[in-house]
Amino acid sequence: MSRILLMTLSLCTVILLNITASFYSLNGNTTGEITSRLPLLFLPANYVLIICWLLYIMIFFWIFNFKKTFHKMSSAHRNRVTFLFVVSCLLHIAWISLWHFGFFTGTVITKIVLLIVLLTLYVTFPKMDNRMLGRVPFSLLTGWIFITTVSNISYFLMIHGWTGFGLSDPLWAVIFLTISTAFALHFMYHYKDYVMNLVFVWAFIGIAVKNGTEELFISAAAIFLSAVIIACIFLFSSRRTH
Repeated sequence: MSRILLMTLSLCTVILLNITASFYSLNGNTTGEITSRLPLLFLPANYVLIICWLLYIMIFFWIFNFKKTFHKMSSAHRNRVTFLFVVSCLLHIAWISLWHFGFFTGTVITKIVLLIVLLTLYVTFPKMDNRMLGRVPFSLLTGWIFITTVSNISYFLMIHGWTGFGLSDPLWAVIFLTISTAFALHFMYHYKDYVMNLVFVWAFIGIAVKNGTEELFISAAAIFLSAVIIACIFLFSSRRTH
């Protein structure tokens, strides 16, 4: 019971801090106000952020299911999952605090560590576990954190006047889109994880919407790569049924 309470309190703290930072202010600014200070190209439109609230709801249901099923797990597995989950929440809390107090180097480090922790938690589930109350919430979360990590790195580089080795900002945005697609397709191929790939499609369409016709190169690339991911979902799923 103490594990469930700790996990629930950790998640509630993340949600409350996120609500405060997003809709009110933390250190005088909302999260979006800080983000909008720079003209980021690898950044989805605001409506895409609705996925965060879907994630929180799904993780609450996952915790409830974990409570019902954890007696079937070994003590070591229960401890590992609990530890990784609580650490991921603490890292999320740390990231929000660092972001709002302007420690952007710290935000990049925290995001990368958070992604590593989530990937470690991800592989604690069976390889083909695509249950809504199993791996699915963490498929969504891992995909989303990958996207936000890339955005965070882009923001950090822009702050420090990175010249991009002579390549243009739009070209780097397309490179980031391509890297993200490769990450997504890796999990589709090796883990049959179609849910994570839908997160990337959702984010890519949001990037296309945000950039619109002003950055047509990026928008076209985002739509094209979304189509590639969707085509691969149909391809791999049809192979599985034969």
